[in-house]
Amino acid sequence: MKYLEARMPALVFAGLLAGCAAGPDFVRPDVSAIATTDPGAMFPTQTVSTPVAHGGAQHLKRPTTVDMQWWRAFDSEKLTALIVAALANSPTIAAAQARLRQAEETLAARNGATAYPLVDANLNAQRQQANPAAQGLPGNTRTFDLYGGSIGIRYNFDLAGGNRRALEALAAQVDYQRFQWEGAQRALAANIASTAIVQARLAAQLKASEAILHGQQEQLDVALERVRLGEAAPDDVLALRTQLEQTRAGIPTLRNQHQHTGHLLAVLTGRAPGDSDLPSFTLEDFVLPAELPVVVSSELVRRRPDIRASEALLHAANAEYGVAVANLYPQLNLSASLGSQALSSAALFGSGSLVWSLMGQITQPLFNPGLPAEKRRALAAFDAAAANYHSVVLESLRQVADILRSVENDAQVLAAQAAAGRSAQESLTSMQHKYRLGAASYLQLLITQQQAQQAEFGLIAAQAQRLSDSVALFDAMGGPSGDSEHVRETVHLAGTEMR
Repeated sequence: MKYLEARMPALVFAGLLAGCAAGPDFVRPDVSAIATTDPGAMFPTQTVSTPVAHGGAQHLKRPTTVDMQWWRAFDSEKLTALIVAALANSPTIAAAQARLRQAEETLAARNGATAYPLVDANLNAQRQQANPAAQGLPGNTRTFDLYGGSIGIRYNFDLAGGNRRALEALAAQVDYQRFQWEGAQRALAANIASTAIVQARLAAQLKASEAILHGQQEQLDVALERVRLGEAAPDDVLALRTQLEQTRAGIPTLRNQHQHTGHLLAVLTGRAPGDSDLPSFTLEDFVLPAELPVVVSSELVRRRPDIRASEALLHAANAEYGVAVANLYPQLNLSASLGSQALSSAALFGSGSLVWSLMGQITQPLFNPGLPAEKRRALAAFDAAAANYHSVVLESLRQVADILRSVENDAQVLAAQAAAGRSAQESLTSMQHKYRLGAASYLQLLITQQQAQQAEFGLIAAQAQRLSDSVALFDAMGGPSGDSEHVRETVHLAGTEMR
């Protein structure tokens, strides 16, 4: 009884230590000082509309739910099928999933090694020679076999919570890899959608260039005939031929870019370039989404995988600081073993001699200059992670603000390009009529054709840009708030659909 009373304070202290973990508990960063404005409040809730393809008004509103398969808003079966196939077959996604599994197994291994007592079984056999004379005893040298078997158990009581903080850091690394995986999925879907839209734009511009080239060839043929009849000057033919060859020279460049987008789409979906099953996109394959999501800043930081990943790294740095602090406190280890020894293997588990051991060890660092340095290093790493988190949040808010401005301004650009295209086409029709009547020169016709060509290309580019802006905004808004399980379920369903 006196023995217990004398050691009661130490036992109470040990119990208190065992119930807590060194270092501060992690608290999610307060972003109110960073995200002080609502993105949706800074921009119009509706864009302008234009009576051309992809010129409809888009409504920016706060969504009640976020569809993880946002690409369905473009109403393109080809795009949906391609993204679903990519999520199932992309080596980038497979690598991200493997890194997530690696982090999960690392956590499981560390948890198994520290959270529970470790039990080992041991069997050994040895041959010995004993000389009693070496110890001053009578007798001859004797050679014999000695067999042993035992079960050992050891456990670290983790008084200061260092192991728990280490597990917390590894769990945060699992979260980081999970958000990296989610981000890889969103980036892949956005890259495929953006590339498909670029391919559609190039296809439209290539088609327009070929039509312009055909019209210029007809104009050149007419000009050559008029020169033969003495009704036109040779300089007019040279001017038209120059413009025709410039148009012809631009077509291979467009075709080359168009082919490159096909190669990129193949690689993004885990296929080799030149795959005959890969679809080709035109602007007609897409519908401009009528509604676009806009979330407030406080929700944005809970949706975007890059922000959540940065937060997970901050959590890991906080826990690793706790590990460094715990290393300054006492470490208590307990080990025990129970076994048998015998001179023959048959007697080991029968008439063998019982052997056992019990050892407890507590260690308190007294002089180790490296441990305070490790604590300062961990604190500096935490400060760096906090600054990085701040930077990622600011960059995300900037990206969203830029895209929202682009959605607004590019709608106005399309309206202007559509008006310019109508005017250029009316001017070209009028000039062609005047040219046939001899009231306009070839130079005037050439200038008008160039204006019409530029207007056509500008209109196509503006239509594609509105689609690209929609893709960028869907991607920038991130996924459901903190709903990783929903993400995994969505991807699983997408893969099931593809199969």
